[in-house]
Amino acid sequence: MEYYNNIACVTIDDLTLGEDPVMSKSNYDNYVSRRKFNLIRKGHGTGCYALIEYSTMPDKIKKRFVEIHGDIYELLKESIAVELVIDSEARKFFDEFRFSNGQQLTIEVQREYTVNCSVLKTLQQILNKRKALRKSLGGDTQKLWETIISVTERFRANPGHTLPPSTARLQDALRKYRNTGYESVISGKYGNKNTVKIDDEAGELLIALKRSRVPVYTNAQILEEFNRRAPELGLKTLKSLQAINLFFKRSDVMPLWYDAVHGELAAKLKFTRKNKTKLPQLRDALWYSDGTKINLYYKAYEKDRKGHTRMVVKTTSVYEVMDSYSERLLGYYISDTENYEAQYNAFRMAIQRSECKPYEVVNDNQGGHKKLEASDFFKRIARVSRRTAPYNGASKTIESVFGRFQKQVLHKNWFFTGQNITTVTLESRPNIEFIEANKENLPTLDQLKVIYAECRKEWNNMKHPATGISRIEMYNTSVNPETEKVSMLDMIDMFWLTTNKASTYTSSGIQIVINSRKYVYEILDQFGKPDLKFVHEKSIMYKKFFIMYDPEDMTLVRLYEKTSTGLRYVASAQPYVEMHRAIQEQQPGEVSLYRELDADSKQLRVIRREKANEIEDRQGVNPEFFGLNRPKMKGLSKKDHRTTPVKNKESMDEEMINLGSYEKAQSNMDYLLSKI
Repeated sequence: MEYYNNIACVTIDDLTLGEDPVMSKSNYDNYVSRRKFNLIRKGHGTGCYALIEYSTMPDKIKKRFVEIHGDIYELLKESIAVELVIDSEARKFFDEFRFSNGQQLTIEVQREYTVNCSVLKTLQQILNKRKALRKSLGGDTQKLWETIISVTERFRANPGHTLPPSTARLQDALRKYRNTGYESVISGKYGNKNTVKIDDEAGELLIALKRSRVPVYTNAQILEEFNRRAPELGLKTLKSLQAINLFFKRSDVMPLWYDAVHGELAAKLKFTRKNKTKLPQLRDALWYSDGTKINLYYKAYEKDRKGHTRMVVKTTSVYEVMDSYSERLLGYYISDTENYEAQYNAFRMAIQRSECKPYEVVNDNQGGHKKLEASDFFKRIARVSRRTAPYNGASKTIESVFGRFQKQVLHKNWFFTGQNITTVTLESRPNIEFIEANKENLPTLDQLKVIYAECRKEWNNMKHPATGISRIEMYNTSVNPETEKVSMLDMIDMFWLTTNKASTYTSSGIQIVINSRKYVYEILDQFGKPDLKFVHEKSIMYKKFFIMYDPEDMTLVRLYEKTSTGLRYVASAQPYVEMHRAIQEQQPGEVSLYRELDADSKQLRVIRREKANEIEDRQGVNPEFFGLNRPKMKGLSKKDHRTTPVKNKESMDEEMINLGSYEKAQSNMDYLLSKI
């Protein structure tokens, strides 16, 4: 049984097959020959079977059909009304889920698991409903699972899940989902440390060898020495020099050896946050979408080949997103070309104004749409997205609105360009003579944008031809229970962009360049101060991050690290804190902030040094063991220094070292020892 051209139909198999058929095959042939059945479609070989219009069958046959199968309209309703609704609770669960080590699921895995749970929830609902229909299906669960598998495969294409295709494995997945909920779809391979090749004990020995000054090892020599000592310490040997090179470049490892190799001042410059100062400067945001010409002239000024400035008359284009029900124009973007930027900004405005996702989006086959589709943009903002079919009247709905918008609103402006060139009425054409005589009075492009915004407002407040109430009132008073409300996470998912290349978080923050403009960010605490403790504890410094940003608001970005399963959120960052260099321009609180950051930076230097000293002591490479002196930390008082005492070494000099004097003297010296 099925719908054919919106007509409920049954097949010969529905009537003649089964242990207790509706009628015999010979009786069926008799009814057909006597034309008691209305054949909607005749059978023409394999794959093209006959369809009988259900409503034209004799009452006694329909009664017999209902007794055996059930109400055909309920059965058909069950078979076609299955639609997938993304489970918002599942989305929230996977966004908040953390493994025992504190790691979060990557964005890609969160999306995969959310879709999988949404499909499982829908399949379970189908199972619950179909249990009541088992009797009408002859008590045969095979037909029930045929339906479940069919629905599952339909959802595999859109929205695209990763549930198993086999019946047995799908049944197992549903059983686990019923018993343990959302967590049942989380793979055990995520969140573990099976891929770590250098454990903590081996890593400590490597750091010690890297810090060793007697003798000084190259990385290749460190590999050789490590493998010589490894059997005695019960460690596995290493085969790859590249593994050691990558280990020493890790953001949590580099601070532990850098000062021993390059000097503590070099480590200070590399890992201590830099204060950014300003030089003195005294004083003072079913849908249809399509692009079209704005149909209004404006004036612009251009230079000719000889360099002379001349006025020209121009037009531009606009990309619009429209609600089909109310004909309300929701979002738009004015530009000369229908490109990715125009489409992105128009949809963003539409989502912000509607505060929910559309169920379906229909657009044309322009190049910008292909770029949006490649990034799964339309899958994120709508349940269904499709392109307009060529030579199909249904695909021209927005063009019809454009035509009426031009004729009813835009034509009121004397600088109207007219409608399509194929229009035959004089009212649809521009008054070229009048426009030519008033070129100087044409609006500029900026003025045109204001005029167009007012025209859109007028259109949205005009009465809809079908209801007699304004389009904006129609839209605001209508409720669609099938649409999803848009949350902050949705806005990030739909409209924030991610950099193509990873950027390094250095002691001067993390920098990206967007549209030839440089932006610098750093991680701040809840009080808006640089969060040096978080950067230190999470080993953020000199780690690479992909940056997700909002093109319309660059005051907040999100940092993501690349893992084997995709991008994982680490932290949010804000514009790099700046302080005025000139005392005259300093704001209240800047001096105290500078002093606070300076104290925190010194404390972190000491903590790094103490941690490294402990490794030296445990591994027997402390310079004092060899009768050598450890370089003092420059710029620190005895109170600041508080370095853990080392064995076989007299107490440290109590004098205060002036870092400025030291660096000044150092700049006037050659690389010679000042004392022998």
